[in-house]
Amino acid sequence: VQLQASGGGLVQAGGSLRLSCAASGSIFSINVMHWYRQAPGKQRELVARITTSGSALYADSVKGRFTISRDNAKNTVYLQMNSLKPEDTAVYLCNAEILQIAVPGGFGNYWGQGTLVTVSS
Repeated sequence: VQLQASGGGLVQAGGSLRLSCAASGSIFSINVMHWYRQAPGKQRELVARITTSGSALYADSVKGRFTISRDNAKNTVYLQMNSLKPEDTAVYLCNAEILQIAVPGGFGNYWGQGTLVTVSS
């Protein structure tokens, strides 16, 4: 199983970006999907999470600006980021709880490689 994140880049403050993270491999089911971020010198923090049914939760710092969504048919999670601020600059990582086909042990926790978002002031 692999998670491939994309969509990062350089944007001016107030701008928008849309991140994508696609899961591939021998996937039977995906439970909760997350976006985390890690800025230089800071701890990794949860940005948003979404359940299979679409129920979402956001960090206070991004509420009203970011929207998480998913396409279950494509095993993909998205993060629409609007009104970006310099403090949103970080490597954004996707994470998913995945049940593999014919692999015992239940849901495993998988991480993507991260995509860099840089917001200039």
